[in-house]
Amino acid sequence: MPVNYTNRKGQTYSLCQGMTKTGKPRYFFAREPKGEPVSALPVGYHIEESVNGVVWLVRDRPQVIAAAELAAVEAAVQRHPQRGNYQIRVKDHTIVIFEREGPDIAALQAVLGHLGPLPRSAVEYLEQAGRYIPILRFILFDHEQRLFGAQRWHFSGSIDNWIYLSHSGQIAELARQLVPRLGTDAYFELD
Repeated sequence: MPVNYTNRKGQTYSLCQGMTKTGKPRYFFAREPKGEPVSALPVGYHIEESVNGVVWLVRDRPQVIAAAELAAVEAAVQRHPQRGNYQIRVKDHTIVIFEREGPDIAALQAVLGHLGPLPRSAVEYLEQAGRYIPILRFILFDHEQRLFGAQRWHFSGSIDNWIYLSHSGQIAELARQLVPRLGTDAYFELD
């Protein structure tokens, strides 16, 4: 039986194997199986899904970010009044917070509340269809003292890129200071 994975949008992907030009195996996920289906995960690999539902196979690597550091950022996001608009992912030595683009489900419910609650199917669709963009990230720069720097996404139209903030230190304190500013005008004043 092939390896299948269903992403957060409800789309099912099958793990397939092809060959590179040099004859090495290449693994990929496809909605319509292409190449040779794979019946077991290759040793040393695991499945990952992006916040936007893209599925891929990645090599196992040692975790650089400690569970407690990730938990500190997750706790700060959970305290945010619009916590449902944010997702967190870890990549190498970075913790990235993504913000949902598009309609805010709570705001829609507030506006359309006089018509009754949104149907569960509509809420599920909006949650699945949400597209996320990176908005804030914490980068581990001192592995011994576990110090992090912060960057926010800069929206200017012509040069969209990460900009460094003057904030650095322990992750719990950084998250406590910066996460509440997400979704507010104060976010754009961070320097």
